[in-house]
Amino acid sequence: MGRGKIEIKRIENSSNRQVTYSKRRSGIMKKAKEISVLCDAQVSVIIFNNSGKMHDFCSPSTTLIDLLDQYHKLSGKKLWDAKHEHLDNEINRIKKENDRMQTELRHLSGEDITTSNYKELMVLEEALENGISSLKAKQMEFVPMMRKHNEMLEDENQGLQFKLRQMHLDPMDDQNGLENGDVYHQQGVGDYESQMPFAFRVQPMQPNLQDRF
Repeated sequence: MGRGKIEIKRIENSSNRQVTYSKRRSGIMKKAKEISVLCDAQVSVIIFNNSGKMHDFCSPSTTLIDLLDQYHKLSGKKLWDAKHEHLDNEINRIKKENDRMQTELRHLSGEDITTSNYKELMVLEEALENGISSLKAKQMEFVPMMRKHNEMLEDENQGLQFKLRQMHLDPMDDQNGLENGDVYHQQGVGDYESQMPFAFRVQPMQPNLQDRF
């Protein structure tokens, strides 16, 4: 008993529609692969289901882009709108600009200048001189900053050395000096003042009183 003919219309039942789509999609992909192998044909199949999911096949000997370009040339139909053409032109412009800048960078580094004429070499020399002048000016801006930084480091180093000498003084010596008499105490104070920077020394309010002792 032969198979009955199926009326070609939309299948209302969603489950049956999905099953039929899967079977027929597999059949179409199988036929596309077979004709591509048997006949050495260039085949591309793109299928979207009702939810937007894509299934595609393209012959291993070609690509979809090549097939679309070939279709565009043979059919004469425009596959890209004005927006896509503008983007394509912009991409080509950027590529050319990038190539030009790469060439200029090689010239600035002294490469590929054998084919340059006299005028181009003069422009290159002027650009290098301007770059050197800008570099020197930028370096001079850092000179005062480096000097100030060095002065701050020197002041900080002196302060640390003074604190270090304070830490090495034995506190017991001051106590013993007070017990043994003023002479020893005055000697310790003298040694301490000799190590103290001038800015930290305390000057007497009445210098004449020193003559009485």
